Amino acid sequence: MRTLAFQMPDRGGGPSGPRMRVGRPSRRARTLLTTLGVLAVLAMAFIMFAGFWTDWLWFRSVKYSTVFTTTLWTKIGLFAVFGLLMAGAVGLNIWLAHRLRPPLSAMSMEQQSLDRYRMSIAPYKKWLLIAIAVVVGLIAGASAAGQWKTWLMYVNGVPFGRKDPQFHLDVSFYTFDLPWYRFLLGFGFAAVVLSVIAAVVVHYLYGGLRVTSPGARATAAATGHLSVLLGLFVTFKAIAYWLDRYGLAVKSSDFKAADNWTGLRYVDANAYLPAKTILVAIAAICAVLFFATLWRRTWQLPVIGFGLMVLSAILIGGLYPAIVQKFQVQPNEQAKESPYVEKNIKATRDAYGIAGAEVKDYPGVPAAGTDKAALRKAADTTASVRLLDPNIVSPAFQQLQQVKGYYGFPSTLAVDRYDGQDTVIGLRELNIGGIPKNNWINDHFKYTHGYGVVAAKGTTVKDGAPDFTQSDLPSKGMFGTDFEQRIYYGEMTKQYSIVGGPQKELDYSDDKGEKETSYKGDSGVNLDNPINRAAYALAFSEPQILYSGAIGDGSRILYNRTPKERVEAVAPWLTIDGAPYPAVVDGRIKWIVDAYTTTNGYPYASRTTLGDSTADSLTNSQRAVVAQENRVNYIRNSVKATVDAYDGTVNLYQWDTADPVLKTWMKAFPGTVKAKSEISKPLMDHLRYPQDLFKVQRELLTRYHVTDPQTFLSGSEAWAVPDDPTTKAGTAVPPYYLSMKMPNQTEKDQVFSLTTTFTPNERDNLSAYMAVNADPGTPDYGKIRILKLPTSKPVDGPKQVQSKFQSEPKIAESIRLLRGGDSEVEYGNLLAVPLDGGMLYVEPVYVRSSGLKYPLLRKVLVTYGGQTAFEDTLEKALSVVFGAEAPTTPTTPTPPTTPPGEGTTTPPTSQDPTVKAALTDAQKAIEAAEAARQKGDWAAFGKAQDDIKAALQRAIDAEAKLTAPTPKPGG
Repeated sequence: MRTLAFQMPDRGGGPSGPRMRVGRPSRRARTLLTTLGVLAVLAMAFIMFAGFWTDWLWFRSVKYSTVFTTTLWTKIGLFAVFGLLMAGAVGLNIWLAHRLRPPLSAMSMEQQSLDRYRMSIAPYKKWLLIAIAVVVGLIAGASAAGQWKTWLMYVNGVPFGRKDPQFHLDVSFYTFDLPWYRFLLGFGFAAVVLSVIAAVVVHYLYGGLRVTSPGARATAAATGHLSVLLGLFVTFKAIAYWLDRYGLAVKSSDFKAADNWTGLRYVDANAYLPAKTILVAIAAICAVLFFATLWRRTWQLPVIGFGLMVLSAILIGGLYPAIVQKFQVQPNEQAKESPYVEKNIKATRDAYGIAGAEVKDYPGVPAAGTDKAALRKAADTTASVRLLDPNIVSPAFQQLQQVKGYYGFPSTLAVDRYDGQDTVIGLRELNIGGIPKNNWINDHFKYTHGYGVVAAKGTTVKDGAPDFTQSDLPSKGMFGTDFEQRIYYGEMTKQYSIVGGPQKELDYSDDKGEKETSYKGDSGVNLDNPINRAAYALAFSEPQILYSGAIGDGSRILYNRTPKERVEAVAPWLTIDGAPYPAVVDGRIKWIVDAYTTTNGYPYASRTTLGDSTADSLTNSQRAVVAQENRVNYIRNSVKATVDAYDGTVNLYQWDTADPVLKTWMKAFPGTVKAKSEISKPLMDHLRYPQDLFKVQRELLTRYHVTDPQTFLSGSEAWAVPDDPTTKAGTAVPPYYLSMKMPNQTEKDQVFSLTTTFTPNERDNLSAYMAVNADPGTPDYGKIRILKLPTSKPVDGPKQVQSKFQSEPKIAESIRLLRGGDSEVEYGNLLAVPLDGGMLYVEPVYVRSSGLKYPLLRKVLVTYGGQTAFEDTLEKALSVVFGAEAPTTPTTPTPPTTPPGEGTTTPPTSQDPTVKAALTDAQKAIEAAEAARQKGDWAAFGKAQDDIKAALQRAIDAEAKLTAPTPKPGG
């Protein structure tokens, strides 16, 4: 039956006079409009092209173009394949629903109301179909392109050689295969859901589905079409249930035994796992019922089957596991969960590289009758105690070695070793904020680089200031002067520079004036080509790049200049350590960057958040935390990278030769990572164990040092990383690099190590001491050694040691005198060293006077075996602690002589009765605190601490009144 078209009569009502005819635009106008349109299209195309082109030029300049092309083609391939699949699926179902439309005979009121919509889209049906398919295809393609890492890991996956304990599949299935299968499943669900929505709309629009009309609600054709789509949906659900079985091995859950628990527990293995298997069968049967609708032409059976599937998911997948947990697990949790806890412990220790941690008991107190002279000698041979705190002395480097305002040092310096000496090192980098007469030429053409290395001994000072071994400008000292000192790439170099052209650069200034230079390196992108200049003018939103006369033959643009940026760009599959550090190697300044391979799919291994695990009092204020807030449960320091400070060359070296994740990425990007054997001996001498990996491992070891499941579940042996007592932030104490000798190490000499302390949960005494061999030149590199202290006789932890330092009357008096005037006292790193059964604590104390802008080391605090010393030098403090010398008697500064009549009062001495009484009360409170600590009476210990503070405050207040000047006569 034909559809009748009705023409509405002209109702009139408008103007009835003669109409004006608008003439066609002239040929000239049409040409102009066409030209402007073409130019607009070209401009938009060039803007989109500029980003792609500059990226290609940069990757080519660093000789990692294969990373760019591999990533690009992978994204294009995924975009095209999955975009076409989604567009085809949705478009096919729209076309099919339209083709299966019924003839519109005896239209109901419902259909008559839809007729105007059908008529309005009738002329554009084909274009509308294409538009919808293109839009969903673009969205799906863009989503798939974001899965390029998942795809590359899937097709290049390397076996781990280890199997999970539940399903006995290689770990690579969970890390490389399962994520890709989940993506495919999600894509399938999305395609079916969009197809169902599109088909329902078309069927309803053309009468295949009805809502209010009498009779059948759906035609046979619509019923068959939708039943197939719903059958596919339920089929995907069956596959999802099957994959969920394996997902239990990498599922995180709340469990009091450990935060971020991962893996199967008793209820998972004995309730969820069989439930998922049953649901697979139910979903498969339900899918068959939907497909059978093609022949039965009724929804009755599939709807019943779908309802049973939903009910089964609630009862079998939800209620049954809850019953098992409540009535089987909770009454006897330790016995039920122990086998699964054991699997979690083993997997977690393997995944984080802590399985080889060696735990040994350590008394924590020296043996009675130990020869003090021998202890004094052992203190020198056991550790090279670093007095120069790299987190505090940066201002001293800045004031003494900055030379010019446009140079600067990072707020945290690096610790390295040269010729067996622990060394604090920093580079004199360009400080863009200190450039005089800020303008575009100065910022990007004249001031382009820093100059020189500054290094100081870590274990000694000179008159309180750093004892420099490399200094001045040009830099000279232990490295000599015959090395490339210019720093074009560094942590502080974040702006772009244009070098090598007609505009000369400032090299450095000395007594004879400014020295100029022109960049001779081959890094950066050449700007000779006008297309390149136009692209970068767009990329940096700086039109002057396009026409400036300062750019000419040989001009090159340098950007992405921090070591972290460069390594992340050429290896986007690596997680970068937050603390790159410089070293002078083979006549060049090299930035050394530690990089990690990680995954979130290691079965049974508990997860950690990298940003949280690596946060401490250093990272919060001084430097970046490791990369992003990644959630991972496997990590390896698999790559050591270097960035040349002059020409920006990036080299990646395979460090962990057994890591399957790195091997997978090396297959995906062949030729990007060099063999470990290519690391030169001079470079090897400056590699070290990375801090961020150490922080992750120590966080895990607070619980996973325990290997017995029963003890692990009880939590009685859990530790905590102590707060840093020298800061007000209340954040974790940072680990310290230190050359030392552990009691149970195999090497005879001191080894460059990374150390930390542990305390019990909610307590401040010391529970363990941990050190890792950080020197790659030794056979035991990476060996973790833990000294476990007894719980029966508590040993002071960092917070208690710091509290004793500050509450000791004589020390408190000395610190008060150091704070005289407007001076500030800053506490350096509180270093702990195991020594002959006891713990030796050393803390440098810096003073920053009001007239000096940098801190000077003025005192050293040392404690061992209950003895404390506060002296001008480490040698003196050690001798006092071990009884070789008498302590220095604190003296009160002599007041300046004043003219007669000025009316000043002589400052009080410790003989003042009020001050003396207060100090006596403080001493009694200290003795009470020590007695309470030994008894374990922490309430009494806290009260005694309050009494100490109150007594010292009385002494300070009394002395302040006595030192106040009296009024002048007649005043």
